[in-house]
Amino acid sequence: MTVEIVTDSLSDITPEFAKELGVTVVPLYVRFGEEVYRDRVEITTDEFYHKLVHGDIFPTTTQPSPGDFITVYKKLAKKTDEILVITVSGVLSGTYQSAMQAKSMVEDKCRIEVIDSRKVAMSLGLIVIEAAKAAKAGAGLDELADWVRKAIHRSHLVVYFDTLKYLAKGGRIGKAQGLLGAMLSIKPILTIKDGEMAPLTRVRSPAAGLDYLYNFVPGFSKVEALAVEHATTPDEADELVRRLSAIFPKERIYRSIVSPVLGTHAGPNALALTVLEAE
Repeated sequence: MTVEIVTDSLSDITPEFAKELGVTVVPLYVRFGEEVYRDRVEITTDEFYHKLVHGDIFPTTTQPSPGDFITVYKKLAKKTDEILVITVSGVLSGTYQSAMQAKSMVEDKCRIEVIDSRKVAMSLGLIVIEAAKAAKAGAGLDELADWVRKAIHRSHLVVYFDTLKYLAKGGRIGKAQGLLGAMLSIKPILTIKDGEMAPLTRVRSPAAGLDYLYNFVPGFSKVEALAVEHATTPDEADELVRRLSAIFPKERIYRSIVSPVLGTHAGPNALALTVLEAE
């Protein structure tokens, strides 16, 4: 039986791509006042960013419940006896804990391995994508889990933020707290370190931010895959992909849009690049 791969919506793997990969995505929740939506299921990215920018209610987010994972595990247990779950960083979300609690309730039905990726967005997504490919090729659960744990150290995310106010409001600013007092004209570039957001540098414009993301790639001698994702700036993402395709095969550059739950913390105009180093 093929190992079934499960992740959460903070992997930024779109529902369409998840279906193509054969990956099950458990959505987190975003709330505007009394209105609660499952991430990318009951609210689209376009609808979310319109409400974020033009609405007067600041959204909040919630992780999936153990019950959400139990439902997924029981469904998948009907067609496999091995499940690999790869979640967003446990520092940023309680999703990993929910997945673990659910495992303890249904592990008699099939073998379940849950891994805290310590990553977010496509730095998690690229790991899931490659794991799904390996599972389809016949890799077993132990082999896949070992590969994922090693790949975590090879997945590198850099994010251009137009502002840190959303990250601060959502309580996910982490080690970037010290940048809040910077001049408004300074745009931060963050990464994820030890499972939480951490500062890399600051630039003065979106164009400089795009340059920084592009110049991040040549620093790696061997690259397995790249990912480019945006919140509300598809033209900038297109330009970054165009430039990257001159130095890296375009078919190995994945595209995505920052999900509503992540967008709550990233805000509009965020642009991100992930490098998955080759082994």
